[in-house]
Amino acid sequence: MTDKLSEHWRAHSNAYPKKFVLSPALRDEYLRCLQLITIPGGRDLSVAKHMGVPIEIDEASPGCHGGRRWH
Repeated sequence: MTDKLSEHWRAHSNAYPKKFVLSPALRDEYLRCLQLITIPGGRDLSVAKHMGVPIEIDEASPGCHGGRRWH
C-alpha cells in the first residue's frame, strides 16, 4: 500500500487520497503483513489508516491486484 500511496503522490502533486478501499481478503493480508513487522504490543492491529489514509473495507472490492484502490 505504501507503493500505491507513493504512486498517488507522484500523480497528484503530493496530495493524499481520501481513502484506500480493500476487500476483506486484502485487509486480512495487510494485517498479516503488519504482524510480521510489528513488535508485540507495539501497534494497534485493528488498523483504520495506513500512513494517515483511512482504510475502507468493501465486500465488492476486487480481491486481486488492483483491489487496492484510492479515492
